[in-house]
Amino acid sequence: MLSALCKELELRKSEFKNEVVQTIYFGGGTPSVLETKEIEQILEVVYDNFQVTKNPEITLEANPDDLTTEKLEQLHASDINRLSIGVQSFFEEDLKLMNRAHSSRQAHQSLKEATNLFDNISIDLIYGMPNMTKERWLQNIEKALSYGIPHISSYALTVEPKTALANFIKKGQLPPLDETLAQEHFFILKERLEAEGFIGYEVSNFGKPNYFSKNNTAYWLGKKYMGIGPSAHSYDGRNRSWNVANNPKYLKGIEAEELPAEIEKLTITDSYNEYVMTGLRTIWGVSLEKIQSEYGDVYYQYIVNQSKKHISEGLIKREKDVLLVTPKGDFLTDGIASDLFMVKLD
Repeated sequence: MLSALCKELELRKSEFKNEVVQTIYFGGGTPSVLETKEIEQILEVVYDNFQVTKNPEITLEANPDDLTTEKLEQLHASDINRLSIGVQSFFEEDLKLMNRAHSSRQAHQSLKEATNLFDNISIDLIYGMPNMTKERWLQNIEKALSYGIPHISSYALTVEPKTALANFIKKGQLPPLDETLAQEHFFILKERLEAEGFIGYEVSNFGKPNYFSKNNTAYWLGKKYMGIGPSAHSYDGRNRSWNVANNPKYLKGIEAEELPAEIEKLTITDSYNEYVMTGLRTIWGVSLEKIQSEYGDVYYQYIVNQSKKHISEGLIKREKDVLLVTPKGDFLTDGIASDLFMVKLD
């Protein structure tokens, strides 16, 4: 697999020949199983085949149970300069409910050691869980803040089919998810983090100044990206592509020097809808000037008309020809965006 990842990078170098790589992200699955020498091997291939900025953001996703003292020291000695740690919760009952492999003790221990070695750390927290009181959610936030973490990604719990959580709810052992409670959790999170100097630069992401995720920001701003490996997605500004999810098929394709990927050419309407969806979720909003110049008068008039209702309800505001979601509308962003989508034109 490691050889295939490196080979795919070499096969696709022409796709980024006019681009400068700003960020490198080891994510999806559990990249922390890689040895440091294997991470360095991949990075060497990136540097050999692409133009990379002087100080790129290089992130590794990891779970607390992966981050032993030895592992953290190895990562610190490598080119990895940012960690994204899947804490999810500091409470044992929450972790068991989500079927997480790590314990509360491991969550605390990993952060205690990681913060001594890394400055740029992000953690994930989940809210809206059944039986999670507002007090316990606030304690989760306070525990995260106690480690001086400069970035927090936080998401509402969703119930996936055929999971233990779905089964518990179906049997009545747990109450169903409460969207009102999740919204209250979200506002607690936003108020508490902003009081500590965090900026909610995207609905689910909060960072201190100079600690926004460059990788994720690139997605939301519609920049090109290249995904390497099984199931990885890519975007070149006009088309989306995704590699086959099946590992043997992926390996066979790369060995034959054939990219095992499907490609979808985005229509103007697809592109418009994606821009509205991602733009509204961020502090940069949706530029009406961009809508008019890139998509035309029909799309411009459509979004202006569709947004009037949300502006009157105080969910959106229009500032200097930019549509921005208000604090009142923050938790409802996805629903507002869908109401601004163009259903079908081209």
